[in-house]
Amino acid sequence: MHSLPETFNFAKEKNQDPYMKLHEHQAKEVISRFGVPIQLGKVAFSAEEAVEAAKNLYENATGKEWYVLKAQVHAGGRGKGGGVKLAKSLEEVKEKASEMIGMKLVTHQTGPEGKLVSRLLIAQDMFYPGPSEIKEYYFSITLDRVTGQNVIMASSEGGVDIEEVAAHHPEKIVKEHIDRAVGLPGFQARRIAFKLGFEGDGFKNAVKFIQKLYTAYEQCDCSMLEINPMLKTSDDKVIAVDCKMDIDDNALFRHKDLEAMRDLNEEDPLEVEAGAHNLNYINLDGNVGCMVNGAGLAMATMDVIKLSGGEPANFLDVGGGANPKTVEAGFRIILKDPRVEAILVNIFGGIVRCDRVAMGVVEAYKNIGEINVPIIVRLQGTNAEEGARIIDQSGLKVTSAITLAEAARKVKDAIGA
Repeated sequence: MHSLPETFNFAKEKNQDPYMKLHEHQAKEVISRFGVPIQLGKVAFSAEEAVEAAKNLYENATGKEWYVLKAQVHAGGRGKGGGVKLAKSLEEVKEKASEMIGMKLVTHQTGPEGKLVSRLLIAQDMFYPGPSEIKEYYFSITLDRVTGQNVIMASSEGGVDIEEVAAHHPEKIVKEHIDRAVGLPGFQARRIAFKLGFEGDGFKNAVKFIQKLYTAYEQCDCSMLEINPMLKTSDDKVIAVDCKMDIDDNALFRHKDLEAMRDLNEEDPLEVEAGAHNLNYINLDGNVGCMVNGAGLAMATMDVIKLSGGEPANFLDVGGGANPKTVEAGFRIILKDPRVEAILVNIFGGIVRCDRVAMGVVEAYKNIGEINVPIIVRLQGTNAEEGARIIDQSGLKVTSAITLAEAARKVKDAIGA
């Protein structure tokens, strides 16, 4: 039996994956297009808008309705951080919305710096009385990279940190691999609902919910779709009370409507800037910046940095068409990270010529001005010797290297490891 895929540990995500995340209200709107029942709600950007949203939320309102206010940020654990509150009147909606909009929400996923709350979802209270028991479930779909198949993971213990359930009660995790060529057949959807303990009308509604949600996952090119909680109401409806949806960046050309939902304020500003220059950049926590052409070489470069006693500060792939402009943009982005103590440029001249990269490094250095961190440039491949000569004769504080071992030694000397 395969272990839980690494992507299961959503609590440790730091927006470092090549996926576009949607806000809860956006994700719910998307899955509702596929017939998935959702907790109804309206988004608000001010306390006044929150009150108006609440007024229009219930049909045949009696004035006794309750409302759920949810901070819309790209992070989990909102409830524990004060990002989910219950209001029992319109007056409370205004009061609590005023408190929440503009607050810094700190959860185990945001880190101590937190995230600024600029919008709220005003939603219906779904915990109303009825003939049957209200029950919360966990449900998600993602890719198991071990098997190369989509995997549905669900649990009867919803509404809590699923990582805790997986760690302490793994027997409560239902796991079903899906043949991507076939899709989700009815018998598998029924098996999942049965293992979760659904019965009667709740069982029928759960099967429909699972099938429609899987269709949404596939057709939206999701990398992850998580519902926590998936709620069975007191009248046996099955609805999505929360929804997290990540879309594969590489598929966004097929989903212009989804791409338009992107909230750049929720993303790392350096990663946003890199995207504007068509650079593949992921911000990390180390002290050595790296600029490389090719993802495989970038991974090897990060290993070299580790072996030298340092920690990679970023993943930056300038691609096969590196030129002076992209190299300069890469330097500017790396240098905005105050933790960077040295920069390693590691280029293999296959498609790109090493002498062009070397000229780009020299030109970028001059355009940026004073650079106070050592730069090690390792060039190998087409015109590598000429590139090294350009670096050595530039008169700049740039050191050239030929082999990976030599680059590692020079990085170690530069950071004093």
